[in-house]
Amino acid sequence: MSAPRTEIFDDAGQLASRAAGWIAGLIAARNGVFRIALTGGETPRALYRELGSRFRDSVNWANVQFFWGDERFVPPDDPTSNYRMARETLLVQIPVPEKNVHPIPTGGDPEEAALAYEAALKNAYGAGRLEAARPLFDLVLLGLGDDGHICSLLPGSAVLDERTRWTAAVAHGRPETRITLTYPPIQSSRITAFLVVGGKKAEAVRTVRAGDSALPGARLRPDGELVWLLDRAAAKFIR
Repeated sequence: MSAPRTEIFDDAGQLASRAAGWIAGLIAARNGVFRIALTGGETPRALYRELGSRFRDSVNWANVQFFWGDERFVPPDDPTSNYRMARETLLVQIPVPEKNVHPIPTGGDPEEAALAYEAALKNAYGAGRLEAARPLFDLVLLGLGDDGHICSLLPGSAVLDERTRWTAAVAHGRPETRITLTYPPIQSSRITAFLVVGGKKAEAVRTVRAGDSALPGARLRPDGELVWLLDRAAAKFIR
């Protein structure tokens, strides 16, 4: 893994605007399928709106395959659904074929849903084993929790040690069960980008970047490029 690249923006609005242009450029530069794993939470909401509104007609959305890093085990129309947020802010704005959108299943049994999503990822990848030279994703977007979690890889969770399964159901640590990618598929990306905004996240940013393995974000070892996109508040401890 090469040294991470860090970009610091004046505020959340500037981060969203610049990140949208950057992502549109990555898609345009890719000759063929572009697979992206979206993140949930408040930070990417403005980014998705910018991406969908400003680049609706300048990106070949038929080449883009959308996946998610994690999801609450709630119906797809639930207000807390990561899929619903992305649909309302981005997907409804762009001419992306429905077959290119791969939400995490949230019906029936969580373990079975996790296995179904793993099967979908392997089908998209075209193999059952990941190879460092052939990443699963072109871009993985990650948020960062105050506690240093990424996706639904939570501090102290047994899933942090999972290296065989690509997905897992996480039943503890949050009010609702979640389905999450594990480290291997998250790390299998040409580019992995943290999107972090706000002073409440500054200590987590500092600790993860320092490599404190107690925080799930610090255990990340991407196969490709790692990028930090931060506003000034989130970057206040960076020197």
